[in-house]
Amino acid sequence: MKLKEINSLVELFFKKIEEKNSKEKKELFLTSLKKKNFPDMLSGIYAYSWENVDLKVKVLSNYLKDIISKDDRCILLSENRPEWLISDLSIMNAGGVTVPLFTTYSENDYEYIINDCEPKVCIVSNAEQLKKIKRYIKEKTIVITIDKFDEETENFENIFLKDKTDLKTISKSTVNYNNTIRRNDLACIIYTSGTTGNPKGVMLSHGGILSNCEGAQEILKSLIKKDSPVFLTWLPLSHSYEHTVQYVQILLGARIFYAESLEKLLPNIAMVKPTVMTAVPRFYQNLYSKISLNFSKQIGFKKNLITNTILLGTKILNKESLSFKQKFINFFCEILVRRKIRNQFGGRLKAFVSGGGALDQKIGEFLNSIGLPTLQGYGLTEASPVVSCNIPEKIKIETVGPPFKTNKVKIADDGEILVKGENVMLGYWNMKKETDEVLKNGWLYTGDIGEITKEGNLKITDRKKEIIVNLGGDNISPTKIENLLCLNEKIKQSFVYGDKKTYLVALIVTDFDENKNEIQLNIEKLNKNLSTIEKIKKYKLIKQEFTIENGMMTPTLKLKRKKILEKYKEDLEKLY
Repeated sequence: MKLKEINSLVELFFKKIEEKNSKEKKELFLTSLKKKNFPDMLSGIYAYSWENVDLKVKVLSNYLKDIISKDDRCILLSENRPEWLISDLSIMNAGGVTVPLFTTYSENDYEYIINDCEPKVCIVSNAEQLKKIKRYIKEKTIVITIDKFDEETENFENIFLKDKTDLKTISKSTVNYNNTIRRNDLACIIYTSGTTGNPKGVMLSHGGILSNCEGAQEILKSLIKKDSPVFLTWLPLSHSYEHTVQYVQILLGARIFYAESLEKLLPNIAMVKPTVMTAVPRFYQNLYSKISLNFSKQIGFKKNLITNTILLGTKILNKESLSFKQKFINFFCEILVRRKIRNQFGGRLKAFVSGGGALDQKIGEFLNSIGLPTLQGYGLTEASPVVSCNIPEKIKIETVGPPFKTNKVKIADDGEILVKGENVMLGYWNMKKETDEVLKNGWLYTGDIGEITKEGNLKITDRKKEIIVNLGGDNISPTKIENLLCLNEKIKQSFVYGDKKTYLVALIVTDFDENKNEIQLNIEKLNKNLSTIEKIKKYKLIKQEFTIENGMMTPTLKLKRKKILEKYKEDLEKLY
């Protein structure tokens, strides 16, 4: 399949279906590992073949065509499950634009996004998710539920079973996809945190995501041969990273499993035996901690063997030559340590791919050294989202690899990373000023500082914009939360911290002796109106204010985040 000749994401899907013979079409495509109380499903696990998904997309998109017009926005609020992808494809095939929502948004976020994008249709998974947005949906908006729980709303079961005759007709239809869609047409609007507080709707085109798929295919071609690869998905599909990954999976003809939860991820990996797995730094941090803890318990010969495995594996990663003795020792390290570790992950894992935030170099080197190839990439939602990624044969873990061949990267005079290509967003929805600030002469100004190494790899050195990227790869505006904290008159100033961490903490400037209890209550109240990733888990009260005189503020009264961090880094780290 030549991706450059494909016009849309739905065409990609239906072309992939056409490539398969009758036997291959009946093979499993989407499988949820979450148990469902369906009596007709063995073990409570439910799955769909390529043929099943093909039919359901045709039926649902046919239904939606009578409701929506070209470019109408359709909200999709659901946990990861097969119906998520079915809904996404159906919305686009009907001419609509998917607006994915995180299940962890705050009420304010739901209200703002719904008012901003004015959806014609809302597809929600269950009663719990509908409850979150019901009060903000206008009466004329059509609500469709995936699970059947309310007779007043339309649901998937009714749509798919209304008329069996129609289903048979549709299944035999020669018109598979909406062939009026072009690569520069809007495919989805993915909302991401903005520095001003309200989320920004990033408009991504069909061509932008297809361009990313092409770049990913180039990276993975050496890892995936003829056999259909297996992917285990656990990142929210509403995240731009995983949203694009699902179309890479379609391109590769992969079998996709949806994990139960982060807590059950490791046993899910052992069960599914993935070929490739994409994740964010938080996962690799947890993995590193668990393996390191297990290693620390070893003694004698085993401890020595593990030490050599890490040492020699790091040397190999860094392309350092090994002596004859070291090669001999490494042979046993490979058999007795690395092979066993790979078997714990199913035995056919070709690579982990890390994105959505910076991967700690120490963790990256460790995982690669013990036989778990880990490729670090770089991107942002505005770039659909991947800009660059390490190549399996040339891993430089301190970098984010060479740019995809489908986009261009250059470094501005001030060090900012600029990106140009079809993958660059169309702009921010209803935000021309903000769009013009980051899109200039076709170049996307990323807000990240970096350099290009002599090998042609991109290396991230700093961040220009005031955005926290946690270990989950989520973008969080510290300014938004700081402003909300300071609405309390007892809080003079605040500083939010949490880059590359699992949760946020804060410094609170106050006369803390008299205000301690009130501030605690204020933070608890504030947390109720913040999304899960924005909540302040811990904080430290301090008396010294941030001022221009002590170097903690600029002349325009903005926090000098680096200066504050230098002074209070130890105090902040103690909160974790």
